Amino acid sequence: MNRVVSIRNAHPRLRVPRAAVRKAVAVLDSHAGAFLGGCPAGELSLVFLTDPALAQIHADFMDDPTPTDVITFEGARPPGGSDPDDGSAGEICVSADTAARFVGLAASPSRRRRGGLQAAFGRELTLYLVHGWLHLAGYDDRKPVKKRQMRAAEKQAMDLLRLAGAVPDFTLA
Repeated sequence: MNRVVSIRNAHPRLRVPRAAVRKAVAVLDSHAGAFLGGCPAGELSLVFLTDPALAQIHADFMDDPTPTDVITFEGARPPGGSDPDDGSAGEICVSADTAARFVGLAASPSRRRRGGLQAAFGRELTLYLVHGWLHLAGYDDRKPVKKRQMRAAEKQAMDLLRLAGAVPDFTLA
């Protein structure tokens, strides 16, 4: 599948390696059969946000004003569309702040310069993208048995990206 991947970076300190992000999506798409059929065809939108911005979306669409790591919206197909690539596969909104906090990168500016933390941050943010892609592929994580399936698929996808050298090097300034 050769899909359009739209990337919007709305985080003031995040550096997004767009080509590497597109490569990661392409690797996942090329192995779609291993993940419940994969993310649907069509344009995929990725949005990188701050915690307050994602919390606002969380409040607006899910009546929950708390910060979260990932919100995924399923796409839409045009009525009567015959081309499976028409329309939108969906949108994945991720919080760079949550990823930074999770790996301890948000602690201080001096810690942000450390390579190990930046690499851990890149892996965590990639995991959030994988999580959203898997939601679009049909995975759910609301019940314990489904959550275990999601975690196994996340591990499989992250291993696949690592082996392909397709984990983007996100950085937070």
